[in-house]
This record gives sequence, structure tokens and C-alpha cells, in this order.
Amino acid sequence: MTRLVVFLFCLVAAAPASWAKPSVTAARVGSHPAMTRFVLELSQAPVFEIFTLQDPYRVVIDLPEMDWRIPPEEVPRGQGVIEDLRFGLFQPGRSRVVLDVKTPVKVGKVQTLRPDGKVATHRLVIDLQTVSRSAFHTKNNRKIVSRTPLPAIQAAAVPTAPGKPPSDRRPTVVIDAGHGGVDPGARGVSGAVEKNLVLQYARELRRQLLASGRYRVVMTRDSDVVLPLRRRVARGEQAGGDLFISLHANIFKSRGVRGASVYTLSEKASDAEAEELAAKENKADVLSGVNLDGQSQDVSMILIDLAQRETMNLSKDFANTLVDALGKSTRLLPKPHRSAGFAVLKSPTVPSVLVEVGYMSNRSEEKLLRSRAHRKKISSAIIKAIDNYFKSHG
Repeated sequence: MTRLVVFLFCLVAAAPASWAKPSVTAARVGSHPAMTRFVLELSQAPVFEIFTLQDPYRVVIDLPEMDWRIPPEEVPRGQGVIEDLRFGLFQPGRSRVVLDVKTPVKVGKVQTLRPDGKVATHRLVIDLQTVSRSAFHTKNNRKIVSRTPLPAIQAAAVPTAPGKPPSDRRPTVVIDAGHGGVDPGARGVSGAVEKNLVLQYARELRRQLLASGRYRVVMTRDSDVVLPLRRRVARGEQAGGDLFISLHANIFKSRGVRGASVYTLSEKASDAEAEELAAKENKADVLSGVNLDGQSQDVSMILIDLAQRETMNLSKDFANTLVDALGKSTRLLPKPHRSAGFAVLKSPTVPSVLVEVGYMSNRSEEKLLRSRAHRKKISSAIIKAIDNYFKSHG
């Protein structure tokens, strides 16, 4: 047995590098008078597709599924025409880089460089040049592709949430970890990313709910994938959800602001901050480069009418119960129950709330949010609210 183990170890150690998932090890931006140069360093020769999008202006770089090894604090932002950069898994088998640009641009020279005596990695070098809006439309109607084409994504059935078995009379709680994949969400003062933070909260909430034995639990996502807002809503409905809880973490320009809050759907925002937050969250699909063409408009175009009124009232009841429970476990914002037109809350049949667990822009609160003890405490409070809600509406 010992010889077999040694043999297998040696076999794995000697495996060719092509067996490993390719990785991105660095990203750099250089600002020059005539153009902005964007460089990715990769472990293997790049295979890519590059194209642009408008409203807002973006440059999209699609790659095979990558292992991202760039620490958040080393991601370049706010240089040249590049305002921000996001990256992550877009679909199984494909990773995506999205460059948010300040002005219309055209993709100029694209180079692929092999390792040399100075740089030990492969490089993808992209030059971006500012153009007028009219020039953008005439010069950006094609994809730039590598000599070796990027493998096509195999068409596959969109996974649906499992329906509720007729024999299972337990309430179904749908947990939605916000953002994911190429959409990182907010970034905290330490470099922590919202999509990762809220997934940890979602998993802890699921763990405690399942341990109670009182609930059936469905997650909209359980990995680092991008999931369009309408699909999140649809999964909650397919699962026969009795409650839909979307978990997020906030940031604000004033770093002194801290505290949890709970949002429900309303045509009219409760305040300017709620309206701004809803607008930002509702743009997640567009900012991430998700192609929404040809998709059903059933969810995004739902009108807040009489048929939805009962669901909205149940959502408000649960939100009030949740605010009471959270207030015994953590600091809350003033007027912690707020409302706005969040697309992810627009199910006409499943009572839905959006929970902002706190502010990642506040240094002490971000540190608290990243702790396991706080995740457990917040999840316990949410479960108390769920218990109380179903005692009243079971």
C-alpha cells in the first residue's frame, strides 16, 4: 500500500501543467497620452474574446474558466479611461473580465506575449483609445478573438430549483446570497468582497435552518456564480418558496454609518438612500455584462397591482418581525425597515425581504461582519423571526 501511495504521489507531481486550471496572476493598467493599456498576466497562452458594450460603456474580455489569484488590494482601478474592474466566473467553463470605462472607447492593438527573460508569465495586452459616441457605434461592431478560438459554451438546460414534495409540509425558505461571479458587489475597507461575505452568511443561515428540522431550505446560489436577478426570483417561485430572504452588505460614502436594515418592495422608496441602493442593485445584471436579450420580461415588468398586494403585506409583516429580532442581536440603522423597487423582491407569490447585514465601509463593522461569531448570531436572529412569522401565518 505504501508503494502505491508513493507511486500515485509521484504521478500527480509529474502531471503536465495543462492538467491544472489556468490562472490569472496579475492585472496592470498603464495610462499614456494616446491610450490606456490593460495587461493580464496568465499561466498559459491566452484564449479570448473581446467586445464592447454601451450604457454604461464597458470592455468585456471572455476567457476560459480561470483560477483568479489576484488579491483584491492589487486590482487596478481608476487609471486612464478605466474606472473600475470586475472579474469572476460568468458561466461554467468561462470567466469574464469587465472593464468599466469613463468614455466611449475602441479596442486598438491587442497583443499576446510569451514568457521571456524578464517576465515569467504569458501576457494579454489590450490598448484602449477614447473615441466619440458616434465613432463607438461604427468601430465596435465586432468581436476580437484569439487565433485559437475560445470554446463555445455548451447549451445546457438552466438548472431549476426543486419543487416542494407533496409529502413535505414544512415551510420552504429560499436564501439568496447577493451578487456572485463577475459581479462582486460592494468592496469593504479591508478589501473584502460582498459576494463572498454574504455567501458565508447564506450558508450559515442554511446550516441553522436545516439543523432545526422545521424548514425546507433552497439556495439561489451556493457557489461563486453570477445569477441574473430574474432567475433568482424564478428559483424562489419554482421551489414553492414561503419566504425569500436576499442577503447583502452595504457601503456608504460616510464611513461612520453602520447598522443592519431590512427592505421590502414598494413602488415609492421610503427615502433617497433606499432609492439609490435599489437602483444600484437593479443594475447588477447590466454592469456585469449579462446578456439579457431574448429573455422573458415577466418578472422585471411586474406591476405592483392588487394581485400582489397580499404578498407585499406578508413581506412587510415578516420585515417588522425580522427588525425586532435583529435589534436584539446587532446594531440597526435608524428607521431600519425601509422600502424601494428592488427587482429581486418582485415575486407576486413569495413574500420577500432584502437584508443588509451591515456596512462594509465602516472599519469596525466590517471586521465584525467577517467574524464567524457574528454570522452565527445574525443567522440565529433571522431564524427567530422566521419562527415567529410562521407561528402567525402558518
